[in-house]
Amino acid sequence: MFNAIGRIFRTPDLRRKIGFTLGIIALFRLGSFIPAPFVDFANVQQCLAANQGASGLYELVNLFSGGALLQLSIFALGIMPYITASIITQLLRVVIPHFETLYKEGQAGQAKLTQYTRYLTIALGVLQSTTLITVARSGALFPANSDPACTQLITNDAWYAILLMVITMTAGTGLIMWLGELVTERGIGNGMSLLIFVSIAATFPGSLWGIAVSRGFDTFAVVLAIGLVIVLAVVFVEQSQRRVPVQYAKRMVGRRTYGGNNTYIPIKVNMAGVVPVIFASSLLYLPALIAQFNQPAAGEEPQPWVVWVTNNLTQGSSPLYMLVYFLLIVGFTYFYVAITFNPDEVAENMKKYGGFIPGIRAGRPTAEYLDYVLTRVTLPGSLYLGLVALIPLIAFAVVGADQNFPFGGASILIIVGVGLETVKQIDAQLQQRHYEGLLR
Repeated sequence: MFNAIGRIFRTPDLRRKIGFTLGIIALFRLGSFIPAPFVDFANVQQCLAANQGASGLYELVNLFSGGALLQLSIFALGIMPYITASIITQLLRVVIPHFETLYKEGQAGQAKLTQYTRYLTIALGVLQSTTLITVARSGALFPANSDPACTQLITNDAWYAILLMVITMTAGTGLIMWLGELVTERGIGNGMSLLIFVSIAATFPGSLWGIAVSRGFDTFAVVLAIGLVIVLAVVFVEQSQRRVPVQYAKRMVGRRTYGGNNTYIPIKVNMAGVVPVIFASSLLYLPALIAQFNQPAAGEEPQPWVVWVTNNLTQGSSPLYMLVYFLLIVGFTYFYVAITFNPDEVAENMKKYGGFIPGIRAGRPTAEYLDYVLTRVTLPGSLYLGLVALIPLIAFAVVGADQNFPFGGASILIIVGVGLETVKQIDAQLQQRHYEGLLR
């Protein structure tokens, strides 16, 4: 293992790529601590100290920004606008035929889709930064605290100050997007995924230390042991796949013989990745957002439906919240897999190149068989996603752990997935140069 790591740093090209990636990561983390213009840094730090963990309404965005959201930094929005824009662009392929045509055009079409994603990212950055500044001005960014400092986070309420803050945060989102693309081109691994990985991993030490301080080192050791088991289980499932065998018939082209080889179609147990968890979390934020904007004035009684929503659909410890969250993840998993893996298209491509599944006729029967396999493989994958996403909520409800419990939910799925993919890329580059990779 140590010899393999030594080979990484003895390979000039690989050493340069890893050094460039680490430099971009350091720059990204530095921007997470630089406050935006007209933000009272002292008051923000005071409110952060009094509110351990993010409010449920901003928990996901704060997680993906590495804690920069609640610090109102220049990178406060993090990579979340780009993630949202990418998901929207992908979903629009089902609705808008032009997007599907671009997707099938190859590199030129993909470049145009990427350009659309960038424009949408900037638009979402303007929208989200405006919302964040409005919430910060109203004092609702830290609703669990009655400290007067939490209502005085912005030092200047003039229109030009608000405009400058919106421009700064939107520019920060654009800069993050550019840094991610630079890492993809000149560094190692997928740039956007690595920046998300760094944002989430940056919160782990603080979360673990908070557990050690509040619950004691015995609980800390138990959490570490449970976390190790969860990581091993997630690695096992993320690597699991159903291999559908495919054979290609031999064909003569001139005097040469082509085909005749055997291969397989890998259908992963968790083909949807972390997207269903993001979908479900975002959808469950809507009731909390509606209830927050319908709070009564001082001295008035809240409406019954606002009380019910607040008690059942905004608290992670509520059994109804957990049930709805779990069912939404299962449903979104099937939905996302259905739009990303098209059995009819795969069957048509196999038929075009002379491929077939042993025992299954080419064409429509092949598509029906792939759909049959996909539906049954997706079931354990969706249940697995739902259970992993519920781990922080269960820990919060049972043992009173911080709601940003590190081992579970979107965080552990992203960290394991990106970690495995990056290690595989380093391994592939080592094998190209030394015939021996990082992994055995």
